[in-house]
Amino acid sequence: MIRQYELVERVREYDPDTNENLLNRAYVFSMKVHGQQTRASGDPYFSHPLEVAGILTDMKMDCDTIVTALLHDTIEDTIATHEQIEELFGDNIARMVDGVTKMSEITYSSESAKQAENFRKFLLAMSHDIRVLLVKLADRLHNMRTLSHIKKPEKRLRIARETLDIYAPLAERIGMQEVKEELEALAFPHVYPEAYESILKRMNLIHAGTEDIKDRVISELERLLKEAGIEAEVLGREKKLYSIWRKMTYRHVSLDDQADIIAFRIIVDDAETCYRALGVVHGKWQAIPGLIKDYVSMPKPNGYRSIHTAVLGPQKKRIEIQIRSSEMDAIAEQGVAAHWLYKQHSSDKEGVQYKWLKDLLEIMEHAESPDEFLEHTKLAMYQNQVFCFTPKGKLVNLPLGSTVVDFAYAVHTDVGDSCVGGKVNGNPVQLRTRLVNGDQIEILRSTAQQPSPNWLGFVITGKAKAAIRRFISHKRKDEYQALGKTLLNRAFALEERDLNDKALRLCAKKLQFQSIDEIYELVGKGELPDRKVLETIYPGIKLNNHHPLTPAKMIGEGKGGDHSIPIRGLTPGLAVHMSDCCHPIMGDRIVGIVTTGKGIMVHTIDCEALDVYSDTPESWLDLSWLASGDENSIFVSRVLLLLEHLPGALAAVLNVVAQEKGNISNIKFIERTPELFRITLDIEVRDVKHLTSIITALRVSERVSSVERDFR
Repeated sequence: MIRQYELVERVREYDPDTNENLLNRAYVFSMKVHGQQTRASGDPYFSHPLEVAGILTDMKMDCDTIVTALLHDTIEDTIATHEQIEELFGDNIARMVDGVTKMSEITYSSESAKQAENFRKFLLAMSHDIRVLLVKLADRLHNMRTLSHIKKPEKRLRIARETLDIYAPLAERIGMQEVKEELEALAFPHVYPEAYESILKRMNLIHAGTEDIKDRVISELERLLKEAGIEAEVLGREKKLYSIWRKMTYRHVSLDDQADIIAFRIIVDDAETCYRALGVVHGKWQAIPGLIKDYVSMPKPNGYRSIHTAVLGPQKKRIEIQIRSSEMDAIAEQGVAAHWLYKQHSSDKEGVQYKWLKDLLEIMEHAESPDEFLEHTKLAMYQNQVFCFTPKGKLVNLPLGSTVVDFAYAVHTDVGDSCVGGKVNGNPVQLRTRLVNGDQIEILRSTAQQPSPNWLGFVITGKAKAAIRRFISHKRKDEYQALGKTLLNRAFALEERDLNDKALRLCAKKLQFQSIDEIYELVGKGELPDRKVLETIYPGIKLNNHHPLTPAKMIGEGKGGDHSIPIRGLTPGLAVHMSDCCHPIMGDRIVGIVTTGKGIMVHTIDCEALDVYSDTPESWLDLSWLASGDENSIFVSRVLLLLEHLPGALAAVLNVVAQEKGNISNIKFIERTPELFRITLDIEVRDVKHLTSIITALRVSERVSSVERDFR
């Protein structure tokens, strides 16, 4: 164990102004309250907080963090209380110890709901001071180093899996590469023992055969850099087994493809020298196109800076080289801990590199399900990046696959909410356009725009999804109320009865509702039948069974009857839903079915699915489209095609749809014969007129035998 004076001396070496008295008192207090407690290894329990403090001392953390490490288990495992810690060591340390304690109380579960709830608590515990996470990571690191002393294999597996799923990604997210890699190395053999053994054996064989090449490259690099007047340290880097396994599993990169790569690191004095060293490397060996990454000018969100390149070295071996300054190297390996070392006198503990934590907290508030929350929090921690720019040159980091809408929400929630379009590198693009590195994005906005539920189908960032869902939850309530009011007005008009606020207030009181708006909302949702409201206001009323679609209306011109409800003003996906069975589009003759909890399901008048509602006329609504449709509205319609089984036939169909400015969202092959294909296409169109033009163009195509709209 580290002795008391040794710990104080180690801290004083890098922080001469440290509070020695505070360190001494924390050491003595922790040793006293842990008393005769022992760990699974048989060692005194006090050895654990002391080792945790030692790990953080190696990272050159500040005095408060070291004291928190010494005390981190006192509230949970001893008679010490929060009030006692606060009285003896101050409010700040007591709050940090409490945060670590809350993290320790969180148990890992394979059930999504429990795991998501625990992760919520985890994020909240570290959101007040990121140093709480540093102490917890050091705590987990020492526990992993001593994991073999735990006798129950199922407990070892649980701890190791928790380490891979939560602690290692969090370490990476705050830039602590050394801690992340050691946690993964310690957990990997427990969670995936067979994969670990297989990769280890293969890498040992390869390692033995590449030592000569590695030594030659190091010597050659040292010579070339010296001749160029560059002072540098050249190091060989070993591939990490868990990293290899992840690439095999998630990126489908074979072991041989990875194992054949030799990796090096060049450490120089400053950023300018990084670029000079890069020139030296490329002057000697041929660079591999597409594999140069400049994280010096465009750092990762966790503060990581380095230049990455890949070249063909001796014997045509692929060589990967990282070039960075000594400060960049420290930050790359120790992350936020190195920020404390290089910026000890800064009071900012919530710099831009912790914006991801705030985003996770926002996702937490608005995720729709535990599975979704876990998916997006893991995405936010494991994301591959694309680097894009605003028109003013501000850098925006996004996960790979992000769209224009994701970019808009990354800039600001208000920008995302009002986004109507975008320009990428000066060219107009659709909102769903995927972004690539180096894109400059201009967001086009309108005060009349609102987020659409359809956006949830293509945005990928948790922040965008959370913001869209937040808007939808508010908007849905408003629309249900508007729909409910319309439904009640229609129902009362059909019965030739007066609907007024006085009557509705009486109804609300009788049915024990809080307000008239609550009545409107429940009617709009389909949870309170309009008949019930009528019967409550007019007891004993004999209701007429009005079917909203009389034969005369069914064969009309499709403009709706006297009491038809215009569909505009209700947002598809909120209070009104387009049915998947018949895919109604603007211009179709439509009816609505009031469905409990969903509002209105819209069907075409001849949809076969309507047969099941023939005995419930009260649930039917006659709907109509307003003459002036929303030019931005997109509907999905399905067409059935029979086309010749010849090369290029499908390509010709796709080309016709594209020329008519339609967008195919799905293709399904129904039948294949030596002569013909039978397929369905789901096509995004503006209205019936647009669909008709596409079908007409397909009918004159040489390869198409027949085409018709599919209402099934």
